[in-house]
Amino acid sequence: MTKKKIQKLLVANRGEIALRVMRSAREMGISTVAVFSEADRHAPFVRFADEAVCIGPAPSKESYLVIDKLVQVCKDLKVDAVHPGYGFLSENGAFAQALEKAGVTFVGPTPHAMKVMGDKLAAKEAVKAFGVPLVPGTEGAVSGLEEAMKVAKTITFPILIKAAAGGGGKGMRVVNAEPELKESLERAISEAQNAFGDGSVFIEKYVAGPRHIEVQVMADTHGHVCYLFERECSVQRRHQKVVEEAPSAVLTPELRKRMGEAAVNVAKSVDYVGAGTVEFLLDEQRNFYFMEMNTRLQVEHPVTEMITRLDLVKLQIRVAEGEKLPFTQEDLAINGHAIEIRVYAEDPANNFLPDIGTLTTYRPPQGPGVRVDDGFEEGMTIPIHYDPMIAKLITHGATREEAIARMERAIDDYAIGGVETTLPFCRFTMGHEAFRSGSYDTHFVRDHFRPEVLDGTDPVEARAAAAIAAMLLDVRSGAAVVAPAVADAVSLWKLRRR
Repeated sequence: MTKKKIQKLLVANRGEIALRVMRSAREMGISTVAVFSEADRHAPFVRFADEAVCIGPAPSKESYLVIDKLVQVCKDLKVDAVHPGYGFLSENGAFAQALEKAGVTFVGPTPHAMKVMGDKLAAKEAVKAFGVPLVPGTEGAVSGLEEAMKVAKTITFPILIKAAAGGGGKGMRVVNAEPELKESLERAISEAQNAFGDGSVFIEKYVAGPRHIEVQVMADTHGHVCYLFERECSVQRRHQKVVEEAPSAVLTPELRKRMGEAAVNVAKSVDYVGAGTVEFLLDEQRNFYFMEMNTRLQVEHPVTEMITRLDLVKLQIRVAEGEKLPFTQEDLAINGHAIEIRVYAEDPANNFLPDIGTLTTYRPPQGPGVRVDDGFEEGMTIPIHYDPMIAKLITHGATREEAIARMERAIDDYAIGGVETTLPFCRFTMGHEAFRSGSYDTHFVRDHFRPEVLDGTDPVEARAAAAIAAMLLDVRSGAAVVAPAVADAVSLWKLRRR
């Protein structure tokens, strides 16, 4: 397959991912076009682009999601290709088809691959022929309560009801016993219909104590597919990731190879092209099962870039230009360890609810092995219309221990004022024994986190803080005790920042 070199690239996205794509494009000598809503008029990605066009009001359904407007900008500015980033239209087959009809290259997979992998039931059917392990459950959507009950009794409780057409925790319910099934099924169907316009749900055996492991794949138009190792994404809130690392702390070389090869087979099942991520569940016995494939670049792709020394965006563009992958599987090796945290404008002490406001202070950390992908500056307001992620903070070290220590230092150096953020939660995670030992799963927040640990009122953490404070006072001033009232007021978060 032969394509011409891309001269002008439109990035159909906003914020940090738009800026990140444009930087790689500029290094390749490609001019860039930003499209922006009225809410993003003064954003850094708009200024960075060579050309910029306002495509509508702040709501995404009136701007970033309007395919006709994006295609028209491509025609008006003679754009060669479009990079969709992630979110918005990144997995929309109709968008890719509209671009193809207009003679514009879509930097991503084919509409067919997006369609199959966008439907979890179709995806399971596609990969089954390639021997990819699947969680026991229904092969298609359940028709009603009677069928759901029959399946549940066959695979035994607990079970998981999942929406066929989407993800992000929407349309998902864990059912522990038969009396819960009817209400859970009705709620899952209703939520799936509201979120995705499709109420189809299916049932799987609920995997207890699972770890969320995903494998990065890259495929060209010449039939070559490679896996770029895995990412551990088990620290989540509301089924959405907050902390990611690469490689996983629990995979052996043999298991890594088997999961990587399974991911390659998933890609081959739909003749995949470009960058994609195959997500697996890993149970307590280290059995892995296919969950889904994300047919786009992932939010957490930087940790893979850090351990492989590859630029995934540049690879995406070269594949879209028709080039072969510049490496084979045997050429790839893991270089050290990387961790990413998502810095959201959310209040972890209030169930991680969004905390929208103005960044009165914004100073990102610097130093060796520290990378910040952001799209905001001091004085900017976090728009209420979009995902509240401010930045991604990534650290890299020769070992996992060094990457964690570097992340702790970087979090302590990150100054953000005006909004609550997930930084304190991520700092708590880095210091928790479950995370440091690698003995954690997707229930980390449920099992280990309490909002009180962030303000020093948690009784267990308060006792620990009191002990540390007493020791410090004893060393510095000779004092032998710390008054309980003082000890209770000491924040472990503040102590760690000393």
